[in-house]
Amino acid sequence: MSNPNPVSSLFTQVDITPTASSKPQQTHGYGDEHAILLRQILTAQDRQNELMEELVNLLGTNHKQRQHELAQWKKANPHLSVSCRKAAESLSKVQVEFIDKMTEEVHDNADVFMDGEFMLNEFVDRFGPRMAHLNGVLQVLSQLGATNNGPGAQTS
Repeated sequence: MSNPNPVSSLFTQVDITPTASSKPQQTHGYGDEHAILLRQILTAQDRQNELMEELVNLLGTNHKQRQHELAQWKKANPHLSVSCRKAAESLSKVQVEFIDKMTEEVHDNADVFMDGEFMLNEFVDRFGPRMAHLNGVLQVLSQLGATNNGPGAQTS
């Protein structure tokens, strides 16, 4: 009882194959655009790598030069180097005591620091500069007094 004609008339064939003129224009445009973009990205990445290599070489050269100068200074001043190491060890103990006092003050006054800016500023003014200067002096003494562990290092 079914009539195949009404159902088959609902479905039609649609030709979805691209024509010869439309396919190259769409693919060609996007393909070239993507290829150009990828080449630009690759060129930029290559340049970035070159710059990074130059930066690493520059920093490495500066570090090696500084290490060489420091080794020469230590060789020319062996007693002073030992003295710097001992001073750094002593000053490190002073730094530990200073930090202990500072942290104790923070624990005792944490609520006051949270509530009032004046007390926090007083705390920073009292401890900040001393801490910064102490760290700077300690760093210099530590570098000048550091022992060489590389080949040809002197032993004291």
